[in-house]
Amino acid sequence: MSQPLSDRILNMSTSATLAMAAKARELRAEGKDIIGLSLGEPDFNTPDFIKDAAIQAINDNYNSYTPVDGYVELKEAIITKFKRDNNLTYTLPQIVVSTGAKQSLANVAAVMLNNGDEVILPCPYWVSYSDIVKLNDGVPVEVKTTIDTDFKMTPSQLEAAITPKTKMIWFSSPCNPSGSLYSKAELEGLAKVLENYPNIYVVSDEIYEHINYTGKPHASMAQIPSMYDRTITVNGVSKAFAMTGWRIGYIGAPDWIARACNKMQGQITSGANCIAQRAVITALKADSSVVNYMIDEFKVRRDLVLKLLNDIEGFKTNTPEGAFYVFPNVTHFFGKTLRGKTINNATDFSLYLLEEALVATVTGDAFGNPDCIRISYAASQDNIIEAIKRIKEAVS
Repeated sequence: MSQPLSDRILNMSTSATLAMAAKARELRAEGKDIIGLSLGEPDFNTPDFIKDAAIQAINDNYNSYTPVDGYVELKEAIITKFKRDNNLTYTLPQIVVSTGAKQSLANVAAVMLNNGDEVILPCPYWVSYSDIVKLNDGVPVEVKTTIDTDFKMTPSQLEAAITPKTKMIWFSSPCNPSGSLYSKAELEGLAKVLENYPNIYVVSDEIYEHINYTGKPHASMAQIPSMYDRTITVNGVSKAFAMTGWRIGYIGAPDWIARACNKMQGQITSGANCIAQRAVITALKADSSVVNYMIDEFKVRRDLVLKLLNDIEGFKTNTPEGAFYVFPNVTHFFGKTLRGKTINNATDFSLYLLEEALVATVTGDAFGNPDCIRISYAASQDNIIEAIKRIKEAVS
């Protein structure tokens, strides 16, 4: 019997991070002791004061459909957060709350892209950017970066990538998967190029904003006056507040873009979960310092991972300034045969580590960089130590 699926779904890639997590679950079900360093999910519990707010919302009988773009009280909390943390001024019509930052990104692509519009993606980029762009008839344009430049796009690279078809630029800072963080000066350098191209819009994905080890304030593209009216700032609570499953993300954007996203969302999912929204009001009203204990622990783990990886011949690392990933270059192993298995690329190497070391990572191919693998250190120190011990044994 034929299965007449659409070309759209047949041409779409499976999320590599989710696929690796599923493969790890299968092996665990077979009784294998898999250590997962593949998912970008904090291993902390959601803070109690946020959970208490959700319980209160249930007891207060919040159970009805929510406004498509979010409760007014939540949008006001987001506006306050943007002003307090980012010195960005937004109004209620400029804010749209969605079912996770991923839906925020999908909304933006759906309302901004037409067939053939090009979207510049500095590599490495978050795994879903490319397919979200292609799903909406856009054309991803990859700008290659290397570990030697901390995986950051330079103004000259941006200039070279722009064509008459360029419509948008998408990037994350801090970056998933590299942990790289653009400084204010670096963003100003990119903005200087974009001043000559007033019809190009920017998606600035800032979901890892608070996981920043530099001690310096987070820099947002929309802080630059020439870029405010053409930047869509995407954020959420999944990472900093350990609320991945609560599924709340949001944008701050020019009001005409926000209205279009509201219209799109109204036909797809409507408003986000009522209980989660009430809890996020409480989360965003709190000072970001309430999650410093998580950030401090992530920094300890980052330093631990780098120390252990640097003891293994063949892993080339830099020092990520944010998020909770390292993105080592592993080309040293390409062309080699390990335990009877030939390693041709990062995908082979990542699968080798899963099967031989019983450690789940993610191939850099999924992020637009085939020379690297992503290792998440959103795991306990004990698991990190054991995982990298296994990796060292598997490649020695």
